[in-house]
Amino acid sequence: MKNPFLPGDVRTYSIQVKPSDFAVLDGKLIHAVLSTFALGQALEWSSRQFVEEMLEEGEEGIGTMLHIKHHAPAFEGETVEFQATFEHLEGQELTCHVEARVGERLVATGRTGQRIVDGARLAARFALLRESAD
Repeated sequence: MKNPFLPGDVRTYSIQVKPSDFAVLDGKLIHAVLSTFALGQALEWSSRQFVEEMLEEGEEGIGTMLHIKHHAPAFEGETVEFQATFEHLEGQELTCHVEARVGERLVATGRTGQRIVDGARLAARFALLRESAD
């Protein structure tokens, strides 16, 4: 693992809200706004950009936490800007502060955690867990 980052470094990502991002459960539309699921996925991806630059040959990144606090909705057609701020790296685990905005409107804040691990060991662990589940 390499770490070219300092606390406070930022990575951004954006999406335009579409119907496939809406809150739908069991095929029923709950709200025609950006769902928690889609919001979480985009927040995690914004911080994953740091991990992508940190990985070395044979390493993988894996999510360890995702905390989200909603502040306002994001509606169909709106562009949501996601920002991940590098908080700290403790051992192999990166923690980021994340936020989502539509213009000046704060949609969500939160934190993400991702750990950088040996890819072969992770695959072996997954295989072992899969076998024990069968």
